Amino acid sequence: MNDKRSKTHSTDSSRSRTDWEYLDRVTDEEIAAAVAGDPDAAPLDIDWSKAVLVVPPNKKAISIRLDQDVLDYFRQGGAGYQRRINAVLRSYVEQQRKRRKRA
Repeated sequence: MNDKRSKTHSTDSSRSRTDWEYLDRVTDEEIAAAVAGDPDAAPLDIDWSKAVLVVPPNKKAISIRLDQDVLDYFRQGGAGYQRRINAVLRSYVEQQRKRRKRA
């Protein structure tokens, strides 16, 4: 690692489970080898020059009546239940559109 490392980490072991001594002595080559051998490591040289910004469609606030058990089911998943309801409805709409195209 760089010789000009900053030592801003805490030495209080109750606050962190990080092995700071190991990190201080590991070399750049060892880090590179560990990353190369990690199947979950994402490449750092991704070309973002052709990335497209996708803006989600605006949502329309409405009032809808749902059966209590249906609402309870979605709410028990926690925050984002309205988004999940929307996703289910969108999936239904897309499947219906596919059927109509085939008919």
